[in-house]
Amino acid sequence: MSLPWKLAAWGLVCLGSVVAAAQQSDALAARVMGPEWKKMARTAGMVFSGTVLVVEASSAKDQAVPTIELKLRVDHAIAGVKAGQVLTIREWVGAWSMHRPMHVGEHVLLLLYPLSRLGFTSPVNGALGQIALDASGANVAQREEHFSVLQLERAIRSARKE
Repeated sequence: MSLPWKLAAWGLVCLGSVVAAAQQSDALAARVMGPEWKKMARTAGMVFSGTVLVVEASSAKDQAVPTIELKLRVDHAIAGVKAGQVLTIREWVGAWSMHRPMHVGEHVLLLLYPLSRLGFTSPVNGALGQIALDASGANVAQREEHFSVLQLERAIRSARKE
């Protein structure tokens, strides 16, 4: 086989590997976030894995709308945030009840709606936009299989065309 044919064959093998990896990431994202995961990824204004630093409920006297305020450190930025950034997220108490409560020290992967006019946000599709991570913050916690944040990032960036 001549050199150009060997290079072409090698290129096809590499392309096949890239396609297989993308398909594997897509399948993984569907298992973790459900069948609407691509729409969720495109809808989200902020996507990142982070560590919960503070969880505080406001009293009705403090604000007209009762809220939960979370401070999170961005450990791994995917979209709309920067690694190392400390975010303060305000969520209406009614939306907070639509997903699993977060606790200080917990590692999560979040797909958050863009901020509202009032500065509120919440996970896209409720509980589906909030993925618990293991203690290292690098892997999805609730699965017997090993799903890494990097695999999910690959699928999310692809869905967002980034």
